Amino acid sequence: MLRRLLDRILPPRVFEERPEPTAVFEASRPPVVRLERIVKRFGAVTANRDITLDIHAGRILALLGENGAGKSTLMSILSGRYHPDEGRILVDGEPTRFSSSRDAIRAGIGMVYQHFMLVPTMTVAQNVLLGQEGGFLLAPRAMEARVDALAQRYGLEIRASARVAELSMGERQRVEILRLLARNSRVLIFDEPTAVLTEPEAGKLFDALRRMASQEKAIVFISHKLEEVLSIADEIAILRRGAVVDRMPRTDVSSKSELAERMVGRGIALQMGREPAARGEVVLELEGLSGNGLEDLSLDVRRGEIVAVVGVAGNGQKQLVETVTGLVPPEEGVVRILGREWRDFYAQPRWEETLAYIPEDRLGLATCPELDMVDNVLLTTRQGFSRGVFLERGRAAQTTTRLVEEHNVQPARPRTQAGKLSGGNLQKLVIAREFFRRPKIIVAEQPTQGLDIAATEEVWKSLLAARQGAGILLVTGDLTEALELADRVAVMYRGRFIDVIATDDEERLASLGLLMAGVKE
Repeated sequence: MLRRLLDRILPPRVFEERPEPTAVFEASRPPVVRLERIVKRFGAVTANRDITLDIHAGRILALLGENGAGKSTLMSILSGRYHPDEGRILVDGEPTRFSSSRDAIRAGIGMVYQHFMLVPTMTVAQNVLLGQEGGFLLAPRAMEARVDALAQRYGLEIRASARVAELSMGERQRVEILRLLARNSRVLIFDEPTAVLTEPEAGKLFDALRRMASQEKAIVFISHKLEEVLSIADEIAILRRGAVVDRMPRTDVSSKSELAERMVGRGIALQMGREPAARGEVVLELEGLSGNGLEDLSLDVRRGEIVAVVGVAGNGQKQLVETVTGLVPPEEGVVRILGREWRDFYAQPRWEETLAYIPEDRLGLATCPELDMVDNVLLTTRQGFSRGVFLERGRAAQTTTRLVEEHNVQPARPRTQAGKLSGGNLQKLVIAREFFRRPKIIVAEQPTQGLDIAATEEVWKSLLAARQGAGILLVTGDLTEALELADRVAVMYRGRFIDVIATDDEERLASLGLLMAGVKE
């Protein structure tokens, strides 16, 4: 039912059908890059274990694995950011050592990161040619013509004279790709490239990747989105616990569920079979909330239910979350949390049986990356481990150990710095900490963004279980997530709730796509 409903809600997906392989592959053809018996350790943690991997020109290699499997570490070694403790890198059959990312770029290897490294005040052309020999000796029009020609060659539509600050996230990503192509990169590594893109932008990116591969570029594509992998890849390599456990041509994989099982080592359904929970008292009430980009929002959330807020990013979701979680005061209207007015509630906040917030920014707002897991648990629970002026750190460490075990946070060492955890394990730590507080209302903002399929399943189960004692406001850009978890869906457009629909009302949900575009029939 969910798949049928999503097909009615959304326009045709840009990566539904996989085209023919981008190039005819010759098994005897030598790889452009070979990673040979790579080992990388961080203290007691072995991130990569004896990895051998070939990367071929004209092919798109998808690199899969759970959060913390070692994918990003391996590609950071290839791109010159890290040095392997053992093993070697061969480029065109010659052993090569990279002292820095600059060395890797000189060898024709570049990486496009999730967080772009551009100068916002410069033009597209200036950013693309920045640091290149003779780049800034060209007149502005000559620079722009050079970049326009490069963009046209690879189908990366962009206006070379535009300032980066004026561009969308998808356009900025194209600038990053052009920077590498301008340096004649032969191997391009993409780390979760669609995480910041709309679906049409993802479609344009995939077209560009296929064109690059057809022109003999080697592409490494890291993603947690299995439907994307099945659409774009020629080959798939799977990492688990730092080792390559499987490698196959894309044609050897028959379905998304088969790929998920190969990746995780067990079946993953991501169909929760949500059972209704008993509804209780109202824990959040909005009446005419306006100002700060919001317009006349009215909504209530009860204990025992999940209300999902959906919409295209930038339509007021962030402002709503900031207001409800106490970061920004309401300008107009009423916000009641657990029966108390906003200012009264936040004047004397409690540490337990109150509001818990799971932010989208798990590494910045939710945690302190330089602190260990124990201190990160104490960020919002300190009052529970205080006796007068004394902090019971030993008891806090014991509690953290228990939470880490219960929520399967890896590595299971509470003295590990938060910044050294993978995204999925960091999110599980945040959820463990906030659920320990026995909240009565939970605000979960993009809780599974960037997580692998197994970590997503665990987070979904945790949220459904939490309904027994709390009401949940779920802000998500993932319609599958909203429809799997929520009892009601509130559609946001230009700061307003354009409609609120029960998720068992299939007929009204069919218009969800139009509602997200601001069209109400």
